[in-house]
Order: sequence, then structure tokens, then C-alpha cells
Amino acid sequence: MSADTNPPVRFIADRMLGTLTRYLRFLGYDTLSANSIRRGNSREDTLILGIAETGGRILLTRDRELARRGGTGAVLIESEDVLEQISQLLRDRIIPESLIPRMQRCSLCNTPLRPASPQEVAGTSYAPKQKSGKNFFWCPICRKLYWMGSHAEHLAERLRYAANVRRDPNRC
Repeated sequence: MSADTNPPVRFIADRMLGTLTRYLRFLGYDTLSANSIRRGNSREDTLILGIAETGGRILLTRDRELARRGGTGAVLIESEDVLEQISQLLRDRIIPESLIPRMQRCSLCNTPLRPASPQEVAGTSYAPKQKSGKNFFWCPICRKLYWMGSHAEHLAERLRYAANVRRDPNRC
């Protein structure tokens, strides 16, 4: 079976991995967050495990016990640093080395983005003044505008660093 016909990797991340969740969404991965579960729910870990299992999602967690309970469907994330977390996912071959930011998912709510209409771009106060040559994307849930600008370039630079750390873990 070719890589194009394999189902895409999907994740659910625990509450301790909010920044990693956003990075994975910027990379185009369907990544749910345990933050969507009501805080204080005594069954939170069981709910997360159920979502991972029924949804065919890989559980990403910093909680050793939760990772143990998740078995082969869970990844214990070792570092608190997001770039080291990305490096671990690369090193463990959970995600491929093509770390290219994509405008496919909302970084806030995980909803698939769609092309933004000219009215949506014009009605967004934070849209860049120079619009020519840019593609704009819209989250219909959060009503947030996305485009590949300097923020995406900075993210791509950080991701390249994470890929280099994966290749040479002794790099400073």
C-alpha cells in the first residue's frame, strides 16, 4: 500500500501538551486536545483513552501512568520543550521529516480550514496590509484568518531546528 492510501496519523494530546497540539495542527495533523474535556472530570484519563481507541488516534502524554494504560497506542513525551517534543516524534518515526507548516487546521479548535472569502479577509482587522500573492484561509468556527506570513516562516525555522536536533541530539 502506498503512503498516499494510508490513513493520516491522528492524535489526542493531554492537557500538558497544548503547545505541541498547536504545532501539530500547524503541520496539518488532526490533533484533539484533552482541554476539550471538562476540567475536574474524575474519568478524564479513561475518556482520553476511549477517544484515542475509538478514533484511531495516537495518545500523546507527559503522564507515565496514562502512557502505560494506553499501551502501544500511546507515546510518553519526555521533554517539556516543544522543539524537543517534535524531535522525539521525528526520532520515534511517529511523524515524517516533512515539517512544513500547512494551513489545513485551525490552531485553536482543530477545525479544517477553508479558503477565506475576500469579505472575510477585508473584515479582519489583523489581516496584512499587503495582500497580493498571499493565500488566506478561514476557520468557520473560531472565525480566525490564517495566511503564510512571517509567523509561519518563523515556525518553519523552529521546525527545521527540531529536525536537526533529531539528527544530532547533542546539538546545543
